Amino acid sequence: MNLGLTPSVACVKPKPEDSFAISFAPLSVEDVYAKADDPANGAVVVMSGMVRNQTEGKPVVALEYQAYEPMAMQVFYQIAAEIRQKWSIVTRVVIYHRIGRLQVGEISVLVAVGCPHRSEAFEACRYAIDTLKHNAPIWKKEHWADGSSSWVSIGACETQGC
Repeated sequence: MNLGLTPSVACVKPKPEDSFAISFAPLSVEDVYAKADDPANGAVVVMSGMVRNQTEGKPVVALEYQAYEPMAMQVFYQIAAEIRQKWSIVTRVVIYHRIGRLQVGEISVLVAVGCPHRSEAFEACRYAIDTLKHNAPIWKKEHWADGSSSWVSIGACETQGC
């Protein structure tokens, strides 16, 4: 049945040297760094997002992430393709995101960019995380110390009005 919906993300094939994952398993900074490393690199920039202990002063005990995985992976591939258009010297792009329930201090997202020069690596890494936060269909539920909780959109539905 065709509902007249068209995907907002084009099908992009990832480059074999890049790496992408959505996982219930804990993420490893060392593993992501190793995947971004390349002999041509002069820099590898890694951004680690983690569960903080409060939101706007309200104590947080955990976050629960859910993703529409097929579309989220296409968003990750698209981000890498856009990075390679903007910074053609980038050697590697790595984007990993956790799903499931995470406790305070746990890593929720890792983005790494390998590049011959640090300025481009920093810019590309920032572009990747900022674009992911706006475009990927990933949601989080904040669980607060008082026992209440609330879903918060952090991705595609925020900008597309889902």
